[in-house]
Amino acid sequence: MPTDYPDNYRRIINDALERFFPSRQEKSTVVYEAMRYSLFSGGKRFRPVLTILIAEAVGGDYCLALPTACAVEYIHTYSLIHDDLPAIDNDSLRRGRPACHIKFGEDIAILAGDGLLTEAFALIASEQRGNDQKKTILLIKELAEAAGVRGMIAGQVEDINATGAKLNIDELRHMHNLKTGR
Repeated sequence: MPTDYPDNYRRIINDALERFFPSRQEKSTVVYEAMRYSLFSGGKRFRPVLTILIAEAVGGDYCLALPTACAVEYIHTYSLIHDDLPAIDNDSLRRGRPACHIKFGEDIAILAGDGLLTEAFALIASEQRGNDQKKTILLIKELAEAAGVRGMIAGQVEDINATGAKLNIDELRHMHNLKTGR
């Protein structure tokens, strides 16, 4: 168990991301580079660290939770790539560097985000270990619902629709519960 919280957990996550990130495919080199550029651009790694802390809190071995923790970071990074696009928040910088669409173009950024999202589920399906395959399938289902139109995407739509509007606290909480909390 890491002791210099949270830095050691972040190192563990970064090492696992390096290990699990898919190897480059010749025909999709630019997409691979854009995915890698965004995934390894820094960040607190809060969501994957939280994932392994939850595993430990319920008596599990954090090492067994690393594929899921990395998948969560893939999904988070995908959401940031898409969030920065001109059609959504139109941000040109992410973590002090050019946003993915600025560096690689909007088309490649969209595909890089899509690539990270699909790789998240491939990672869990291929690397998540445990005694119960039914639990892995339930995990994939829960994560898909949280990232999809019943969760994060729904929150992003609410955020887009709220542009320029004044939200009350309950509306704001609801949007953030979907967009970030799920």
